[in-house]
Amino acid sequence: MLDTRQIHGFDWDEGNRYKNWVKHRVSSGECEEVFFNLPLVIADDAKHSEVKQRYLALGQTNRDRLLFLSFTVRDSKIRIISARDVSRKERVVYDQANT
Repeated sequence: MLDTRQIHGFDWDEGNRYKNWVKHRVSSGECEEVFFNLPLVIADDAKHSEVKQRYLALGQTNRDRLLFLSFTVRDSKIRIISARDVSRKERVVYDQANT
């Protein structure tokens, strides 16, 4: 499991930043907000962790937009791979984890 105490910022890949905005209208600022707002649900992404450990996050922005994030940690920094609005199933998981 991810130890968030070891995280010291964000590292952005311009291609992923652009893709998240064009495909899903999610800004890098919104992605970062998720990690500073509670509740936050983080899980290992075993399906996509063959080469490098990946994680999944469900959380909310400062404007209460619920987002799904896929990310990895590189040199103690969060590197967002993908960001989008949560699905209905993910919303249920998020709500159940925080009751």
